[in-house]
Amino acid sequence: MNLETAIKTAIEYETRIRDLYLDASGDIADPVGQALFRALGEDEQYHLSYLQDRLKQWERSGEITFEALKTTVPSREAVARGVKALRRRMAEDDRGDEKQMLSKALEVEVETSDFYRRLVGELSGEAQRMFARFLEIEDSHIAIVQAQLDYLIQSGYWFDFKEFDMEDF
Repeated sequence: MNLETAIKTAIEYETRIRDLYLDASGDIADPVGQALFRALGEDEQYHLSYLQDRLKQWERSGEITFEALKTTVPSREAVARGVKALRRRMAEDDRGDEKQMLSKALEVEVETSDFYRRLVGELSGEAQRMFARFLEIEDSHIAIVQAQLDYLIQSGYWFDFKEFDMEDF
């Protein structure tokens, strides 16, 4: 895939996931769920703006420069601490809408990460560095969404760690 097509396709992925998060933030009644979806949506908007800027740069000069790509989402460790604190104070609500939204978000995040992973394998130089950073950030989004989903469905896992085993009971 050439770089221009890669950037345009990445814009489509980022737009899709941004819209999903921002729509979900308005559909969820729980303030914590709203904040999570809003933060992830804002992060995706930043990615979208970054990619649009890189596309303009490519169209002007036929080159791109990799500039630091930041994330507004906290580190996996910070999220883990927050989720642990959240567990102590959250009510046992149904939260079915949030579970459904998180499942959809997880699906789209995995698809987006897979796309970036493929680009990292196909491209080189600045483009590879740029998409490697996108992959790193999107993989952290997967971890955040999965941790929240695991908590809500009480899967027995939290950040890929088994919390309990039904055979222990």
